[in-house]
Amino acid sequence: MDYKMIVLDLDDTLLRDDHSISERTKKALMSAQQQGVKVVLASGRPTYGMHSIAEELSLKEYGSFILSFNGAKIIDAKTKEEHFSSTLPPNIVHKLYDISQSEGVGIHTYVEDWIISENEHPYTLREGEITGLPVKKVESFVQSVTDPVVKVLMVEEPEKLIQVEEKLKKEFDGKLSIMRSKPYFLEFLEAGVTKGTSLDVLIKTMGIKREEVIAVGDSYNDLAMIEFAGLGVAWGTHQMILKRLLIM
Repeated sequence: MDYKMIVLDLDDTLLRDDHSISERTKKALMSAQQQGVKVVLASGRPTYGMHSIAEELSLKEYGSFILSFNGAKIIDAKTKEEHFSSTLPPNIVHKLYDISQSEGVGIHTYVEDWIISENEHPYTLREGEITGLPVKKVESFVQSVTDPVVKVLMVEEPEKLIQVEEKLKKEFDGKLSIMRSKPYFLEFLEAGVTKGTSLDVLIKTMGIKREEVIAVGDSYNDLAMIEFAGLGVAWGTHQMILKRLLIM
């Protein structure tokens, strides 16, 4: 099979612990692009937190894309144009806030280029470190969210979030997409939105078949795109893919 696209999760997959890309990996991906393979970044990160990596890999020069917010947005790396966008209405966000308070977990969302939260929860601060977005502490989360937002995160120790996840997946079955991007991040998006569904939208616009796609990820939120792709790769075996790209 001649693959035409490789889709990569960022944190703990493409990126090392210090958030850098190894020279060997970068060489492989640049070589693949030079031979016509599209390299697409797919992450739970907001778009802002992905631009520098897209620039490092020269995605705009090769006409590729960014799938941000777990697939809730598809961005043209060259023009910055949105090819797909999904949001949650304020009433749903407010309901999730009420649930977070009753369940005793932290919650945050994104308004413009800020992470909005009432409390500087350690895992909200961790999100700021990962994405490069500043955390803005507000007096009222509900009053700060008056327009649709792309996604909402509940944050807490993994053991607690497992219980909350099980409960809310039953309550919002068919109404919201609920997934964990990390053990301590529980994410909420519009129903039906995943990295896999977003990838489906993207390849149809580009005339690429799913059998011609490689998707590489390491976490819960990567499962949909790994299952969708012609070749789905769990982190740990991705070096095999990179070796293949090096000799293309």
